[in-house]
Order: sequence, then structure tokens, then C-alpha cells
Amino acid sequence: MKPLSGYALADLRRIYRTLHGQLQQDFELMDSELLQDLQTFLQSQAREAGVDVSVHAQWAAWLNDGKPVSCT
Repeated sequence: MKPLSGYALADLRRIYRTLHGQLQQDFELMDSELLQDLQTFLQSQAREAGVDVSVHAQWAAWLNDGKPVSCT
């Protein structure tokens, strides 16, 4: 099995957005080690790209491949 760094970043972002989007329907995902590991990895990649992941709009835009995201 490859480490997360062995996968395409675009794929990892898409998978994270999909899983995160399902949290309201599947609360058990919140406790998923895989989801937490994926989030930690993606946040480190975002920080390396100069994104302040504590600013939701920046984090969300980065996750969405740089496209603006509605934060309502």
C-alpha cells in the first residue's frame, strides 16, 4: 500500500470533499482515523502552498482546487 503522498493531490482532495460532505448523513465518519489522517496530510500540503488552513475560506478554496467556495 502506498502512503498518502503517493497519490495524486487532486484525487485526495476530491475524496476528502466527498467524505466530508457525508458527515451529516454518517456521523461515524467524524471518528474515522482515515479521514483524520487525510485531513492532516492535506492541511500540511496546503500550508506548504501558503494557505492558512485556520481561515475556512482559504482552506475550502484550496480543497476545491483554487475555485471560490460559498461559505454560508
